[in-house]
Amino acid sequence: MAARPRTVSLPQARRFDWSNLGIRVASATLLIPSVLAAVMFGGWAFLTLIAVAVALLAIEWGAMSAPKAPVRVSAAVCAAVLVGVFLAHRDHMWLAWGGMIIGGMAAALVARGVAERPADAAYGVVYIAVACICLVWLRSMPQGRYWTIMLFLITWSADIAAYAVGNLLKGPKLWPRFSPNKTWSGFIGGLVASMGVGTLMASLPMFTLNLAAAAAVGLVGGLATMAGDLWESMLKRRFGVKDSGDLIPGHGGLLDRVDGLLFAVVVIAGARLVNHLGWGH
Repeated sequence: MAARPRTVSLPQARRFDWSNLGIRVASATLLIPSVLAAVMFGGWAFLTLIAVAVALLAIEWGAMSAPKAPVRVSAAVCAAVLVGVFLAHRDHMWLAWGGMIIGGMAAALVARGVAERPADAAYGVVYIAVACICLVWLRSMPQGRYWTIMLFLITWSADIAAYAVGNLLKGPKLWPRFSPNKTWSGFIGGLVASMGVGTLMASLPMFTLNLAAAAAVGLVGGLATMAGDLWESMLKRRFGVKDSGDLIPGHGGLLDRVDGLLFAVVVIAGARLVNHLGWGH
């Protein structure tokens, strides 16, 4: 008889911890200006920011998905993603996508060699690399720094508003099986905030994006942020962990902070592409 799949019981997710608020604010106060400065400078500053983030995300992915050999799997995932990132930085986009696929296969072979799940290692490469390659491409486009700043602001506003409105108004749960504390009120609050940020950014004179198109970008960016957050909650349930790590005081791991961004950057890069082709002017 086949063995039953192992079920993992996780502790109930915490509600807003007011005693932790000061640590969360202090961490955000240090991180946000660093990210925005790297976006504004671009070039090697921006590439360094992404490379550091890739290394940290790969470490967290290896720890979650490959507990028997986290170092080797993390190194394989990191190397595979960085190949794609550097090729994208050199404007070799087709090679970047090809490098990601080959790197995912290589990471799967490494995982298999150390008795870990090959599919998890390969997925870790795709999960991180797609977002990072899209982020490099978005920043390299005309008006790239402003689109990239809009991306971050949409993601942050959706995340913060969903958290604040959900804890203030509460109400019916959004998807209690995977994320017990997320509510429909927070979901709607996050979308309103992301649409508002998109509209405000488009009112700046350097944007060639009309207000209706900007609201649409904010909406799809907010939806993608929520989807990314829920997807990571499902992944953590699958791997039996509560947080991806403890890198950022008061926030958990880096993956816990950029889960929505990993989805939103792909959607907003797509919006930028169709805008470049003439939509939304």
